[in-house]
Amino acid sequence: MFHHITVLKEEATEGLRIKPNGIYVDCTLGGGGHSSVILSKLGAEGRLISFDQDDWAHDHAEANLSSYGERLTLVRSNFRYLQEKLSELEWVPKKEGVPQVDGILFDLGVSSPQFDEGERGFSYNADAPLDMRMDQTAGLTAREIVNEWPEREIARILYQYGEEKFSRRIAKVIVEKRSEHPIETTGQLVELIKEGIPAAARRTGGHPAKRSFQALRIAVNDELGAFEDGLHAAIRCLAPGGRVSVITFHSLEDRICKQIFAKFVERCTCPPDFPMCVCGGKGELKLINRKPVIPTEQELVDNPRARSAKLRVAEKLQSVAEE
Repeated sequence: MFHHITVLKEEATEGLRIKPNGIYVDCTLGGGGHSSVILSKLGAEGRLISFDQDDWAHDHAEANLSSYGERLTLVRSNFRYLQEKLSELEWVPKKEGVPQVDGILFDLGVSSPQFDEGERGFSYNADAPLDMRMDQTAGLTAREIVNEWPEREIARILYQYGEEKFSRRIAKVIVEKRSEHPIETTGQLVELIKEGIPAAARRTGGHPAKRSFQALRIAVNDELGAFEDGLHAAIRCLAPGGRVSVITFHSLEDRICKQIFAKFVERCTCPPDFPMCVCGGKGELKLINRKPVIPTEQELVDNPRARSAKLRVAEKLQSVAEE
């Protein structure tokens, strides 16, 4: 059973300003929530290309979105290969060899079924093998990191990706325990994380393993590197006037999104009293929302997992095509 509540579903798709005959990309198919909304707005000539590296997502989409026929193309791939995979589709327009689409959506993070199904190893609430791979064909697992990586590297990823202030203590406990026997399950790891966090700190701030599990998941799947690659590719592949919608769930993702958008946003340095721009400070994007869109109070009641979500939208400038 694939049950996933899509976050900021209407806001993210509205941000794309969908044209009935346009070509759109959902980089994170997941439970198909955003894909289904986009497809419902497309006419007979419109097309949606949905990416996901998770077999569950594809099986669910094939069963539930099959009525859209040729309007939907499923791609089993990490979105970091966005440009390459779009280039393989002959019907996607190209400009100087670069695919051109009308809108691209990213809904980052992990789908609810990946959290809730214990055998995937994402959840600290179920005892399961240490896995955490979104792509089940990938080589690196959480078990390998926990049992084989140096103590210093484990501490680094816990601090950098999980913002865990007790990262060094946790890493030390892990390395000490694995010298006695391998750490095989999420349940074993949870107990070691608790051991590395002072008792007073364990009583506040939610589950004590939350930050460490987030960090391991990000490291296993190279989520931040993939997002950075994918967002750069998305900006290249947007047709002039096309938009990209990005939903992030923690500060690391949001920071990358803000920094990349800022790098491509139009920047005029002319004095404000100049009648026209003469500095030549042209960019490729304009921001649609200066501040991120966040879930409504009702959405937070319906889906508490949405509480950290932020939506940012940017548009490819028309002037890019005219030069």
